[in-house]
Amino acid sequence: MTASSPHTRAQLFARLDELGLTHRTVEHQPIMTVDEGRAFKESMPGGHSKNLFLKDKKGTLFLVTAHCDTEIDLVALGRHLGAKGRVSFGKPDLMVEKLGVAPGSVTPFAMINAAPDTFAAVVVDQAFFDHDPVWFHPLKNDASTAIAADDLIVFLEACGVEPLILPLGAIRREA
Repeated sequence: MTASSPHTRAQLFARLDELGLTHRTVEHQPIMTVDEGRAFKESMPGGHSKNLFLKDKKGTLFLVTAHCDTEIDLVALGRHLGAKGRVSFGKPDLMVEKLGVAPGSVTPFAMINAAPDTFAAVVVDQAFFDHDPVWFHPLKNDASTAIAADDLIVFLEACGVEPLILPLGAIRREA
């Protein structure tokens, strides 16, 4: 399936079920930012995420999913990933085209809509493995879906992606 006809939430859940991955979803008001959802998510134990749709100056794409409290040095991360020049946030229309989701709804679950070679790297923060479960929007930001961190990796691999697991908070520029 392509981002021009993106999967529905029900299709995502069916795929998770097909893979034998345990998940549960909590519906809520749309949440655009980590800070906006922080109070609500206190009732949802586990690791919460922030997700970045990035591109470099040559148009190479990167999807980064990080623990909500991880500080990310974009310059250092771009260098670490071999980006050409600085990485910046991809435009909303490109996000819809490549991932089939709108701004505020970026999620690793959107890889169900992407061709496996769309991204130079799909990065998963190593910090997620200290939490059970981990939470991501199920293709739209009006709900959050819990899944085990190891199961997220299984899902991404089933989408044809070999995720790059990195300690994102530790990747820093040289002083």
